[in-house]
Amino acid sequence: MQHAQTLPAHQTKHLPSLEYPFLDHTFHIAQSDDGRSNGTALWLGAQILSHYLAYQLKLPSLQSRPRAVELGSGVGLTALVLSALGYDVLATDTPHVCNSVLRHNIAVNTAGAVQVRELDWTVDSDRWSWNDPIRITPTDGPSDTRGTSAHDLLAPPFDLIISSDTLYDASLIQPFFRTVRALAASSRGTKPPLFLLALERRDPQLIDAALACAPVPLTQVPIKKIRKALERAQIQWDTSDWEGVEIWKGSLDV
Repeated sequence: MQHAQTLPAHQTKHLPSLEYPFLDHTFHIAQSDDGRSNGTALWLGAQILSHYLAYQLKLPSLQSRPRAVELGSGVGLTALVLSALGYDVLATDTPHVCNSVLRHNIAVNTAGAVQVRELDWTVDSDRWSWNDPIRITPTDGPSDTRGTSAHDLLAPPFDLIISSDTLYDASLIQPFFRTVRALAASSRGTKPPLFLLALERRDPQLIDAALACAPVPLTQVPIKKIRKALERAQIQWDTSDWEGVEIWKGSLDV
């Protein structure tokens, strides 16, 4: 098992498992570079967003634990980080990612503060179900609700919506932001949920087109704040190791 404390994700894709120290925790992350899905391996955006969350995100002032939902959770690093920071987290991804790495990684690293469910962005929100412990969007697959109470399942409203490394293909843009809008609309309350999006600017034209489709105007987090978070985490990477990674944020008042 590789100790990934100072290694950017592009240097560890070939490793089947990672030991990932974070604050007072050490996460054990299984990954697979199987060619079937980008979501089964760790990516740089998730690493950068995780350290930003730890050192720049302020917990909301609530009587109960705040709730977060993540789109495209992948290997689960950012969901685990949010759990360590005091959030109840709903981690979502495709059936393949959930079954191959995500459910395993959450199970071996947490004691219930993170729930995993499948979410298909192409399915309209009027077909979503919050009472199924396996999936939010319907499929032909089986669902086992034995021993599960709907009261125990995380559901809107959410205080935080996050995603990283998910906008890399033009076909994903509209379904992704339609899903973000639906989650925000179902989370209306005294304060709109905060939205955080981490991405790599591999294709500037695609990224600019994607950001233009966001349901609310997004603001880029200054690079100096990201650099400061990495310094506080004692991540000693060259700038070239994470150049092109951006974090965008906005209040989802839709």
